[in-house]
Amino acid sequence: MTGAEPKVTLDLAKAHGLTAEEYDRIIQLLGREPTYTELGLFSALWSEHCAYKHSKVFLRQFPTKAPHVLQGPGENAGIVDLGDGLALVLKMESHNHPSFIEPFQGAATGVGGILRDIFTMGARPVATLDSLRFGDPEDPKTRYLIGGVVSGISWYNNCFGVPNVGGEVAFAPEYRGNPLVNVMCVGLVRKDRIFRARAEGVGNPVLYVGAKTGRDGIHGATMASAVFEEGAEERRPTVQVGDPFTEKLLLEACLEAMATGAVVGIQDMGAAGLACCSAEMPSRAGTGMEVELSRVPLRETGMTPYEIMLSESQERMLLVVVRGREGEVRKVFAKWDLEAVEVGRVTDDGELRVRMDGQLVAQVPVRALTDEAPVYEKPTARPAWLDELHAFDPLDLPPPADYEQALLAILAAPTVASKQWVYRQYDHQVGINTLVLPGSDGGVLRIKGTRKAIALTTDGNARSVLLDPYQGGALAVAEAARNLACSGARPLAVTDCLNFGSPERPEILWQFSEAVRGISEACRRLEIPVVSGNVSFYNETEGQVILPTPIIGMAGLLEDAGWRTTQWFKGPGDRIALIGPEAVSLGGSEYLATCGRRVAGRLAPLDLTLEREVQAACRAAIEAGLVASAHDCAEGGVATALAEACMSGPGEIGADVALPSVGRLDLTLFGEGPSRIVVSIPPMAQRHFEGLMQEWQVPWRFIGTVGGDRFTLRVRGEVVVNLPVERIAHAWRTGFERYVA
Repeated sequence: MTGAEPKVTLDLAKAHGLTAEEYDRIIQLLGREPTYTELGLFSALWSEHCAYKHSKVFLRQFPTKAPHVLQGPGENAGIVDLGDGLALVLKMESHNHPSFIEPFQGAATGVGGILRDIFTMGARPVATLDSLRFGDPEDPKTRYLIGGVVSGISWYNNCFGVPNVGGEVAFAPEYRGNPLVNVMCVGLVRKDRIFRARAEGVGNPVLYVGAKTGRDGIHGATMASAVFEEGAEERRPTVQVGDPFTEKLLLEACLEAMATGAVVGIQDMGAAGLACCSAEMPSRAGTGMEVELSRVPLRETGMTPYEIMLSESQERMLLVVVRGREGEVRKVFAKWDLEAVEVGRVTDDGELRVRMDGQLVAQVPVRALTDEAPVYEKPTARPAWLDELHAFDPLDLPPPADYEQALLAILAAPTVASKQWVYRQYDHQVGINTLVLPGSDGGVLRIKGTRKAIALTTDGNARSVLLDPYQGGALAVAEAARNLACSGARPLAVTDCLNFGSPERPEILWQFSEAVRGISEACRRLEIPVVSGNVSFYNETEGQVILPTPIIGMAGLLEDAGWRTTQWFKGPGDRIALIGPEAVSLGGSEYLATCGRRVAGRLAPLDLTLEREVQAACRAAIEAGLVASAHDCAEGGVATALAEACMSGPGEIGADVALPSVGRLDLTLFGEGPSRIVVSIPPMAQRHFEGLMQEWQVPWRFIGTVGGDRFTLRVRGEVVVNLPVERIAHAWRTGFERYVA
């Protein structure tokens, strides 16, 4: 071992994010003190970001198997069968901490990383979606973060050439110091051309391909596994710098090299960089690996073994290729003007050996870095403050003096208002497969050469999770599945991004465990497997914890692309129906947050059996050609859903609706509850629709008619809202944009 590196001590280990107990465990596993480079390896691979050491015990609850699942959690991305010899690859990741420090590059490299996760599986990325959370948009710092994050996403996506087809943006004061940037990507692959991140074949060479290595991103995984204190912006050197043009070349080169049959395994050098790849790839295959760092292409001078192993420079991959065919692979990468250098080989002894100029700087059993990483079962505790939140009854507040003004306030609230300012910066049509653009319940893309299409969505409501983590987690799954049902699709799989505060706090870990339990139950009952995902802990800055925010990304299949359905009303004279139960609550609602300035109360009950039936009935009506539009009732209740259906499409059209009373007027208009969908039915299809609903035996009723230029709501025969559509549209279109335009 080299003696040129700093001496490793307990204090140095703690500075690397390791505890005293973890440092002792490392010494026991090695039978000696680690070298400085070895300490860096353990620090990165045992970080929360890489090891999932606080979450693994809970994530085992997820249902991950189904006949159509080809790859579940444990690889770079999950894979589900689409039929016709094709498969869909999907994954969601977070880049929260880097985006707070440097919003443009933090968000951009988040996109780059998730794209690589998809094409390492052999798939060509076909779409991305994003789920973003920010603080109060009146705060200049929040507006700075919004601008940087959206610019970073659009720059990388647009330059690389993949469409962004959907997503969501929400706001709450708790995200002020810790925005959430979650990005989902999907890709298509032939079932016989799937690749995995495995270092198989003893003696096979290991190739470094892609961009050169620099000092950017060192200890990025460790940074993502710690809370932020004052001065967090000073960590800018730990944020990676992206190059989407190089990534595009890397995509084409990797897919071409894979097509030769010479590639055995491949992994993205993402979190923890070369350290992660050189440990995880042999660990999955039961092999070992030798790496010679002097061969790694560098763009900075004087880099140490520690820095080379832990750099998170972007646009890099590690390949294992068939021995004797290295030249064939190098030729492919040379064609695309990319580095492809042999830096090691696969061994049979389960050890990771790292050398610099032939001198050994690290030797660690790969299982010690991966399988032997600590897994904690720490205490959880339901927070006492929940009782106070549940004790509050929103109906104790006086009703609004003017329901029209209340509706306009909700439509203009940043979380509800149009996000066109965001998504018009994204290219939606590159690849010419996008059939439904952002702005509806789900994005839809055709699958060329087939009649099929895929529908995609992201969803999550942190207020619900704060008030009831179990039900809030289940609701996120239910609403994502409902979005796909409204688009005409049958859900296939979930990928998630679970964003929480520090798991070392018992109340945060309780929120996490309950949310995972709720997600698991909903996925089981709705028969939607979880095939991939990400956990992002330690989302807190200077003691301010984010709202618990599990985000669900979901993909669904339309056997016929012609079934695709959008959320906006289409033609005058169409009848409007409400499918689903009447049970709603103002607890945790957008109305209470906007007009009452608080998050409290209890949620409306969720019946997953009824949820499944409502979605199936909606889908059946769509497939029968009976439905012109379908839109789920979510934030803002049925009044908001109806208003959005009038104005979120390419044109504006009015509606005259008589709502069934469920109690007080504000509860009837703005109460939120699961399993409710607003649909519009052309006159010629109404009788057939009635018969179909009777067959499904789900609650439903006709409530109004599409047409005119006014939005009118009646309850118990009384007109409570009567506004020009152009007025509600103005409130909705300018509500968010006024902060950022």
